[in-house]
Amino acid sequence: MIASTQGVRVALHDLGGPGDPAAPVLLFAHATGFCGQVWEPTAAPLTDRYRCVALDLRGHGVSETPGEASLHWSHMGDDVLAALDSDRIGGDREVHGVGHSLGCAALVLAASRRPGLLRSLWLYEPAIVSPRATAPAESAEPADAADAESADATAPFGTSNPLADAALRRRATFASYDEALANYARKAPLNELHPDALAAYVRGGFAPEADGSVTLRCSPATEAEVFRGAGNNEAFAALSELDLPVAMVAGRPDEYGPVTFVAANLAQLPRGTLIERRHLGHFGPLEDPPGMAGDIAAWVEANRSQRVT
Repeated sequence: MIASTQGVRVALHDLGGPGDPAAPVLLFAHATGFCGQVWEPTAAPLTDRYRCVALDLRGHGVSETPGEASLHWSHMGDDVLAALDSDRIGGDREVHGVGHSLGCAALVLAASRRPGLLRSLWLYEPAIVSPRATAPAESAEPADAADAESADATAPFGTSNPLADAALRRRATFASYDEALANYARKAPLNELHPDALAAYVRGGFAPEADGSVTLRCSPATEAEVFRGAGNNEAFAALSELDLPVAMVAGRPDEYGPVTFVAANLAQLPRGTLIERRHLGHFGPLEDPPGMAGDIAAWVEANRSQRVT
């Protein structure tokens, strides 16, 4: 447990790796509603070369979030910086950030505030929305058809937020871990997850109760509040400030969701690289952990030459 801002204590999970202090560190940051442990199947093939650690952002997993603490996305960046400054990572370690959706924004915010702290970023479909795309429709007409499509695509993250509404309707309690796992395994969208990733999510994302039942650690109200903050998260402006290699990884070209933000994000980056994995959806890192692990290792090795000696 690591002290962040506003009285928050975030959790950093050690997923394994070499004892050598010179081994690179991979810091994994999860998507909204998930938790650090969901990265376990992706990290497993990487622990022979890298020390793998995964963060529970505020409001998620076993992190401790006082009621008065803000869930604004800018503070998710605080949580990443707290982890990077902790004695579990801090010092002169070579650290590469690996993010998914919300976790991408948190890593970008941290990297922009403290240049040189992270060596590279590998970001799968960042939930980083252009302020122009989320502006109210009456404020300006789209300049062209592409802008109109972008605005439509970001609707779930704007004033009308069906993702937040859906989160509020989530079932929060199950009779057991097994019941929760069976429920998700047969229902979209979590039935798209690799079985190991789904099991890791249920194990890390639910708290046991005295009667044997289990309850979501990231409550429906918390998840909804985080979704509502996606359209105003400061990370889009931070992209242009990054002076490090950044992989923008996109799954299949759906009509909506964070995959539609990738092109605009990439255009902001001084040192961005597009990687397409069209056989995967928005949950790509959780759908194909072995494949994503291979991609991450290739990216990190290609960018280890950036190390400062």
